[in-house]
Amino acid sequence: MTRKKEIFTPRDPAGKKVQMYVCGVTVYDYSHIGHARVYVAFDVLYRQLMRLGYDVTYCRNFTDIDDKIIKRSNESGETCEALTDKFIEAFHEDMAALGCLRPTLEPRATECVDDIIAFIERLIAKGNAYETEGDVYFSVDTLPAYGALSGRNQEDNRAGERVAVDGRKKNPADFALWKTAKPGEPTWTSPWGEGRPGWHIECSAMIEKMLGPTIDIHGGGQDLVFPHHENELAQSSAACGCGAHADENPFVRYWVHNGFVKVDSEKMSKSLGNFFTIREVLDKYHPFVLRFMLLGAHYRAPINYTQRALEEASDRVYYLYQTVHDVRAILRDAAAEEPAKKPVPLVADALKLASEAEKQVSEALNDDMNTPGVIATLSAPLKSMNDFMTTKAGKKAVGRVGALQSLLSTVEGLMEAVGMPKDEENVILAELRARALHRAGLTEDDLLAKIEERNKARDAKDFAESDRLRDELSARGVGLMDGSAVPWRPVPVIDAT
Repeated sequence: MTRKKEIFTPRDPAGKKVQMYVCGVTVYDYSHIGHARVYVAFDVLYRQLMRLGYDVTYCRNFTDIDDKIIKRSNESGETCEALTDKFIEAFHEDMAALGCLRPTLEPRATECVDDIIAFIERLIAKGNAYETEGDVYFSVDTLPAYGALSGRNQEDNRAGERVAVDGRKKNPADFALWKTAKPGEPTWTSPWGEGRPGWHIECSAMIEKMLGPTIDIHGGGQDLVFPHHENELAQSSAACGCGAHADENPFVRYWVHNGFVKVDSEKMSKSLGNFFTIREVLDKYHPFVLRFMLLGAHYRAPINYTQRALEEASDRVYYLYQTVHDVRAILRDAAAEEPAKKPVPLVADALKLASEAEKQVSEALNDDMNTPGVIATLSAPLKSMNDFMTTKAGKKAVGRVGALQSLLSTVEGLMEAVGMPKDEENVILAELRARALHRAGLTEDDLLAKIEERNKARDAKDFAESDRLRDELSARGVGLMDGSAVPWRPVPVIDAT
């Protein structure tokens, strides 16, 4: 509510338990990259809170009754239940692929209709809501603090073009808590007749049922600040008698909102042809590439999704896992080291670097989830590890094995902190290579044939042809590695934008 960074203090008197609610998806279609941005960001927050020793109850809902769901159901001929079940399963698959932990609780709106009705009845009894012709509306005039979250005042709400004129409302800004039944829609029996819940009331009721009347953290995208979160705050504050501000026993102690996703600097829109589902992206790029790209921007800042950004993230993820793979191979085969007779500067610097990097990661994550800071911190330990593997001084350094062990441990900790798996590097590298070939339009056999063709050109000293084949593959994202045990690796496509 203060729109500034604050020290996190949970409501729990013992300071151990944390309750976090994040608005989930409306399940009428496959989730898009904007959803990935939201849930990767809050996955990092969830992980960091647990890393700090908090007992976190993380609740993320599913909106499984909504105008869009009903429209899609009518178009497809599927029942709303079958439709939402399908897309909930798909959402879980997408989140698992991106490495997001499952929340503690995942209520569905349709499972909580009785609780929603009871919540609305309390608002009517308190004078904050009214019924008209089978619909129930929240009266914003009964809550002087309405607009505190978004910074809007009542005059803004009355003047806003978003409000359709409806003579049944006391104030044009009043919003629906219950909608009367329409032909062909799912309905529930209520004191006001057959109907279904409004969108905003669903979250207020689910929060109270699952977590209680007040919580520590409420999250979601910036697009939800108004009207959704403003209306949630109004409903819950009125029903529970809690305040809007931090000194008033608030409904939510900390509101956390992530920034928008733009595509090539434009708003993502199906009409513009720049709308991407998570599945469409993961068909070409490894899930951890998308996760890494999203973590490269601060969660509150807008992020510009581009092909170039994905290519660069793919290159860095490959470098990360290849380095981890190579270091582990060395450590598996390394003999026991004799202690150095005198300090070795290269080793001492590496050990200091490892220690400092761990501290920097903790500081970055504790400072408003500064994931770009964590990503930046990865660079120095990875470079140091590669120096010990590739430079003459690094290979001969006494204490090299110990330094590599320390650096690897630090890098593993960094990876865990932001949800990048520290194990199965062989599998991940193979998947990164497979997707690179897919983007290049090549099979493994196609590539081997190209490599053989180039080898023949080199043997014949036809260096022009050899270079042409190398450059052709590089332009398609395949970098040949002469003299290496691994003949090729994915490389960024230079002209990606």
